[in-house]
Amino acid sequence: MTITTTETPTPARTRSGRPGGTGAQGLRTLALYALAILVGLGVWQLVAVKYGPSLVASPSETLSAARELASDGTLGNSVIASSRRILIGWGLGVVVGAPVGLLIGQIRIVRQLLEPYIEFFRFIPPVAFVTLAVVWLGIGETSKVVLIFYTAVFIVTLNTSAGVMAVNESKLRAAASLGASRRQILQRVVLPSTVPYILTGARLAMGNSFLTIVSAEIVAAQVGLGSLIWTSRNYGRIDWVFVGITTLGILGLVYDRILRVIAMRVLYKYGAKV
Repeated sequence: MTITTTETPTPARTRSGRPGGTGAQGLRTLALYALAILVGLGVWQLVAVKYGPSLVASPSETLSAARELASDGTLGNSVIASSRRILIGWGLGVVVGAPVGLLIGQIRIVRQLLEPYIEFFRFIPPVAFVTLAVVWLGIGETSKVVLIFYTAVFIVTLNTSAGVMAVNESKLRAAASLGASRRQILQRVVLPSTVPYILTGARLAMGNSFLTIVSAEIVAAQVGLGSLIWTSRNYGRIDWVFVGITTLGILGLVYDRILRVIAMRVLYKYGAKV
């Protein structure tokens, strides 16, 4: 006689280990985000009511001002100009900083030669070079891109080199004992272990790039979010200032989210969890 048994299907579990699908978890996350935004808007409104429109623009006044600036193209042109400068300067910083960090982390003599310069220049804020950048490179796009590159490259370099030096020594010895060449060790052991550090450096550099763009555009720019904020201040338009500040925050949030999504899809096998 054959006895057949039926197994009761086990419900799907989320990362937290509780039964349920990812849909419920996603709705819960969205609800928490919405709640946080509503609380923030409520606090903003209360502060605006307390201090008045001459000091703090309310959310409704900021939204109205954003529509006004968007209608004549000022806001759109500012977003495009600042985004272009940030992405070019930040991208160059990542492209240069990651290989330099790999060299510093792997080759002692390179680290000893470059470390004094890195340690010196990384403590000088980009704002200190704004005037020199304009004098040397002019008021065009080059000066702003170079300042953002200067902001990003040291952050990416330091994070990358820290990732290389954090690689477990036993992994390197095991690969070498199996006959792996220096290049193979770099490609198969060092680089995969360093990817999370490079990604962290890239995200930090992105945030600092937004800090630099405002000061760079205030000094030498006719269009851009920094220029918009400074011009609004000269005209006494606090609501326009709040539009520029809010737009910077939204752009930063969007770009960071895009970077995280790309990293999760492309670099997840290397342990890039964000």
